[in-house]
Amino acid sequence: MVRRTKADALHTRNQILDAAEQVFISAGVARTSLQDIATQAGVTRGAIYWHFQDKAEVFTAMMDRVLMPCECAMNQIPEHAGSDPMAQVEAMALLPLVQLTKDAHLQRVFTIAMHMTEYTADMLKVQDRHLEGVARFLDALAERLDHARRLGHLAPAADTQVMARALFSLVDGLMHNWTLQPERFDLLAVAQPAVACFLRGARAG
Repeated sequence: MVRRTKADALHTRNQILDAAEQVFISAGVARTSLQDIATQAGVTRGAIYWHFQDKAEVFTAMMDRVLMPCECAMNQIPEHAGSDPMAQVEAMALLPLVQLTKDAHLQRVFTIAMHMTEYTADMLKVQDRHLEGVARFLDALAERLDHARRLGHLAPAADTQVMARALFSLVDGLMHNWTLQPERFDLLAVAQPAVACFLRGARAG
């Protein structure tokens, strides 16, 4: 009996979070009330308060259900270990984009986080998590670019921290633009030659 009650509670919790995603993406986080979420979920506001203290907690729990694109990429880096460090950099730069295009749930949550949210004080925990993920991704890019420089693939004076930041800005800009209007262009069809072009320009000689 206890097991069934726990299962029911988990089902209701997920139902609330699914509804929150739908309302957030259509109305924006700031304009959404707990009553809006309750109506979309087909539950009472009391049911929401049973699981969550406030809207910020609903938002945080929604974000916790997915790994953001850079976090996904960090988990998959070992799969792209090869002998050419520049090939590693290229594969790694494209990983967030690949993940974003193949995971509809991530796409929806990323769109909410990037375009439909004002990061007020009660939501800074989520923003901090995103920034930490980006920082780790930048460090990993710079580490591989350092390795490429030591092997002579980059000019000896190349600033790999700047290169990593510039490459990520290209990737991040494509993610932001594509999630605004995904029907306007094929993300990977644009990203693959763009990243390859950037790295060709960075190579020594």
